[in-house]
Amino acid sequence: MARKPTPRDTVAAAPNSLQFSAINLVLLLCGLGVIVAGYMMLAGGSIVGAPLLLVLGYAVLLPLGIIR
Repeated sequence: MARKPTPRDTVAAAPNSLQFSAINLVLLLCGLGVIVAGYMMLAGGSIVGAPLLLVLGYAVLLPLGIIR
């Protein structure tokens, strides 16, 4: 007599699931550091450096840390 499959038997690991490694952690931490530095520069009155750091952190480093 065959055993009835349970939901746990039918769940398989997704082949495209995110696999975080050390490089992901480094990129995410660098992104967080750059964002914090950007907000600190913004509070200090820098109108050129602060937006550059914020864009670099939000648009480059954080997505790279997630998808790499």
